[in-house]
Amino acid sequence: MPAVIRRVGHKGADQIVPGNTLESFDAAVATGVDMIEFDVVPAPPDVDMSVRAAESAGRAGRFRESELLLAHDWHDARARPAQTLAAGLDHLAGKAFADIELDVDLKLPGYELGVLAALRERGLLSRALISSQYRSSLALIRRTEPAVRLGWSVPKLRRDPFRHRVLWSFAATLLAGARAVLPVRAAAAIRRGHCDAVMAHWRLVTPRLVRAVAGAGGELYVWTVDELPLMRSLHALGVTGVITNDPRLFAALA
Repeated sequence: MPAVIRRVGHKGADQIVPGNTLESFDAAVATGVDMIEFDVVPAPPDVDMSVRAAESAGRAGRFRESELLLAHDWHDARARPAQTLAAGLDHLAGKAFADIELDVDLKLPGYELGVLAALRERGLLSRALISSQYRSSLALIRRTEPAVRLGWSVPKLRRDPFRHRVLWSFAATLLAGARAVLPVRAAAAIRRGHCDAVMAHWRLVTPRLVRAVAGAGGELYVWTVDELPLMRSLHALGVTGVITNDPRLFAALA
């Protein structure tokens, strides 16, 4: 029998209540999740900025740590009244969430220390896993707070190439290459202490990746899985956890 899977709510429970909100976190807990994933970005700048420019600004430390928001990206933050990270963590520090782990996903570099300070202030570091696509962010956090758990999120893509039929052939070639090299890279990153977990898109998950991560002593979380058959197949493979917008689906795995 496969090991018990870690049940992770994406943005809380985004398919039940709009995600990255206190209400979505409450909805996730009501379904019985083990972990809540949520996104953190700095407040959007006054002028539009490309992703590349934003990455550069973050590495230069030009994001104000006091203006961190629960949002997937700047478009999301501008489209609605985004909750502050401080308010979100205050809520998650409450009694109802005492047994819930947190996957704090950093979308850009440049505000890692602000997130660490906010978690530390509320006594949440011990049950937090901080994830990012940016290896530089993970390295900075590791140097600053060696004991905190880190998750390397892959792949680092700005758009899903499979959304456009004309790119399918190109995307399939990229996917085959990524599947071939990721098990080796993931195991090396875990053994060297660069991360404790790999947060992989479901298309990248293979039996070889599952074995490599487990053999290196790490964890493998898979995103974002909203179909029960896929969830069942990942459970059978032995992944550590599945991240879903609809955590009600986990009831069918019991």
